[in-house]
Amino acid sequence: MNSMKLAALPIIGFMLLALLQLSHGQGIAPSPAPPSPSNYGTALDQGIAYVLLLVALAITYLIH
Repeated sequence: MNSMKLAALPIIGFMLLALLQLSHGQGIAPSPAPPSPSNYGTALDQGIAYVLLLVALAITYLIH
């Protein structure tokens, strides 16, 4: 058991070293803002589909 602890110490050390090296990497550039949606048709269709799905689920629950 003692040898397992001694073997785990270098592995944990290398993992911490890798994490520290990653923190000094190149920074992530901020992404540009997404364009504002000009068409809400798909969102509206999806909302109607969810409502119809819930209605069908409620009717199925009431029938059984």
